Amino acid sequence: MNLRQLKRRAVERVWGRNQLPAWAAEGEAAGAEPIGEIWFEDERGDEAELLVKYLFTSDRLSIQVHPDDQAARAAGYRRGKDEAWLVLDAEPGAEIGIGLKRELGPEELRSAALDGSIEQSLDRRRVEVGEAYYSPAGTIHAIGPGLTLLEVQQNVDLTYRLYDYGRPRELHLDEAVAVAAARPFGGKAQPRTIEAGREMIADGKAFAVERWRGPRHAAVRIDGSAVFIPIDGRVSLGGRDAAPGSAWAAEGEAKVSLGDGAELLLAYPASASITIL
Repeated sequence: MNLRQLKRRAVERVWGRNQLPAWAAEGEAAGAEPIGEIWFEDERGDEAELLVKYLFTSDRLSIQVHPDDQAARAAGYRRGKDEAWLVLDAEPGAEIGIGLKRELGPEELRSAALDGSIEQSLDRRRVEVGEAYYSPAGTIHAIGPGLTLLEVQQNVDLTYRLYDYGRPRELHLDEAVAVAAARPFGGKAQPRTIEAGREMIADGKAFAVERWRGPRHAAVRIDGSAVFIPIDGRVSLGGRDAAPGSAWAAEGEAKVSLGDGAELLLAYPASASITIL
């Protein structure tokens, strides 16, 4: 198997935190600016179809939207941006805003963004640890404070802000209104058992995310590419220890081993397939 540990990069955000969980802070220099994300970057750059991140929020993120493949390519990007979130930690009352309470036309959406009433239009939902959401491109959303999320997304850094609570950052109203599906969102992803110790937690047009729980020992063939993301406990990939707080790009065949109580995510684009040998 071609197995590569991905390089971590801390990203400062105005809505991030100065205090990270111990597993996330390890190896990160303390700075004056809060860290909002840790990215796992693939040496293949834009060739990699997926990007994995951790998000740490102490404030509200902007109300935003991402374009689909067609709109992103028209704007000069390689791909659009579907994304999925797994809730790893949540303070009491923590919320994700996803979709709108009712459908809005383009001019209604623009007006709501300009006068701030989009805050009341956003469908905010309290979240719990272990829940997963798949957010297709075009979904209006905003992540709230008090959350630690694992995010899997199509590999592009492309966000259109509709509203930012008065913070002095650029908005992208024309682009956002053009690509937004300004309507209610269906709901959180419902886990689907594939086999004992293996379930599908987020499955959309662009990619899928599985959750594996130990004890488990399997030989895996990956046709295409995938990313393994250890979440908890003892995980071995191709005979190498893989600690929580890491991510590993993989192609080909390898043995995967999870100890008692261990948890591992496996994310792969729609172009890939996974076979348990």
